[in-house]
Formats: sequence, C-alpha cells, structure tokens
Amino acid sequence: MLLPAADYDPTESALAWRELTDAGIEVRFATPNGMQAFADERLVQHGFSVLSPVMMTRPGPLDAYRHMTQDPNFAKPLRYGDIDVGQLDGLFVPGGHASRVRTLLESPDAHAVMAGAMLRDLPVGAVCHGVLVAARATDPATGRSVLYGRRTTALTSMLELSAWTATRAWLGDYYRTYPRTVQQEVTAVLATPTDFEPGPLLPWRDSPTRLQRGFTVHDGNYLSARWPGDCHRLAREYLALVQAHRRRTGNGDNTIGD
Repeated sequence: MLLPAADYDPTESALAWRELTDAGIEVRFATPNGMQAFADERLVQHGFSVLSPVMMTRPGPLDAYRHMTQDPNFAKPLRYGDIDVGQLDGLFVPGGHASRVRTLLESPDAHAVMAGAMLRDLPVGAVCHGVLVAARATDPATGRSVLYGRRTTALTSMLELSAWTATRAWLGDYYRTYPRTVQQEVTAVLATPTDFEPGPLLPWRDSPTRLQRGFTVHDGNYLSARWPGDCHRLAREYLALVQAHRRRTGNGDNTIGD
C-alpha cells in the first residue's frame, strides 16, 4: 500500500487493509521517505464543525484505521524507491486531498512502481486521488499513461467541487488539491473520454451489508473507485482480485506487496 507522507484518507486505506488482513494476507506499506505516515487529522479527529456528520470519517472505518496504525508493518514502511516490483503480489493506492498527499501523487518513484505493477498484470486498486498515480504513470513502450485504453473511475468533479464549495469559506482550497479536478486530469490521459465512468449522479455511502451502494470499475487487473463511500465494496472486490491472482500464480505465502 502506497501512502503519502501524511494526509491520506483513513477510510480509503484502512478498509482495504482490514479486508486483506482478515483474510490472512499480510499488508506492507511504503512511503516517500520510509517514515510512518498518518492520515489527515481533520478526517480522523478535528472534523468539519456542523458538517462533521456528513464529511467526517465514520466510526467503523475510523476503528479500522486505528487498528491499522498498530500493525507492526505500519511502523516500518519501505521507501517507494526501494520497492522491487518483481517481488510484489499487488498494489493498492488510497487517496486524500489535503496538501501533503502530493508527496505521493507527484512522486516519480511512486509512478514507476505503479507502471511496473500495471504492466506486470498485478492486482492494482486505486481510489479517489490515488487514481492520479496511475494516470501519471507512463508505459515506457508507448509514452502514454498506463490508463490509456483502460476504463476507470476516480473522484468525480461533482464530488470534489461540492466538497470545496461547502467548505471554502473557512477551509479555502483544502478540497482543491490541484486547479484541475481529478476527473479532468484522469480523463485527459484516457483513450476516449467515455472510458471514465462517473457512476450514479447521486452517490450513496456503502456499508458491509449494502455493498451495492458503492461504485467500482473493474478492468482486467485494475480496480478503481471514487470516494470513501465506495470503499467497503472496493475492499471486498480488491480482495477477490488478489485471491484470484494468487490462485493463478500459485503464490503460497500471505504477503501482498507494498
């Protein structure tokens, strides 16, 4: 699991971690500098004043995040640059929108890991801003993004701009990581704009018992989702993708790559 130096979304990381570890699969972490990386404190603790019931991390995912931070592997992540893609069983990239998430999104080392995983047909999962790592990763044979010719989703412009509009009066550009929206940047690298699938216009948050409320796009080895409200479904489907890959390759240990 690739994490930025800080500011990632706790739901988008911890639900996948919990689904994998509950299935007996060890998850390793990697960060820009090999130091522990913690989630966005506003999503974990500080909240959003009167908007907290809508925008704050839900209790279940927050509990999963707190357990994830107690995982011994969380305390000793690798650096992106030290990852040997040939030794990976898969790759998962959560999102986040506060400023320090850029340490992941703009990292050439993270882009190289993503490109290697995609080109080796490893299970790759990405959600929200995490899809930008795939959009910015280049296939050296073509010079194009590894998402060219793929179907994907990501944080939609509607979700991003709605959150920004609701909070800009006191949080400024907290919800605007870049001038272009995630959807605009991702769509620009695809073979055709229709390869971006925004999902239902009015998104619902999923739950362990209501997975159908979540929205994901599955294209071969690659699985993507839009926002924390899709992540119970994303975690469940990513686990299935990993297990199918492990059956095909006969990988007998319980480690899924960083």
